[in-house]
Amino acid sequence: MGEISIKINIADRVYPLKVNMEEEEIIRRAAKLINDRIKEYQENYAVRDKQDLLSMCVLHYATSSLKADKKVTTEDTEVTDKVYQLDHLLNEFFSKQ
Repeated sequence: MGEISIKINIADRVYPLKVNMEEEEIIRRAAKLINDRIKEYQENYAVRDKQDLLSMCVLHYATSSLKADKKVTTEDTEVTDKVYQLDHLLNEFFSKQ
């Protein structure tokens, strides 16, 4: 599909973007998540500076991303180990026949 122009508001600043139509909803949802997180930090901490709030958001989402990557890697390793074990068992079984 084609590109469209949208405006995204993050931390009371408007950012004009050109995005693929398929990505528009994801980008809007991401901006909403960021703004919701900023609002949460404003309500729970004595931080008012937008730069500090944005930095806290970036740290939160980067940490979440790294945790998700680690989880996927761990799960992939577990699946690989189980496939290897199954392959080994099948090789043993068929070599006996």
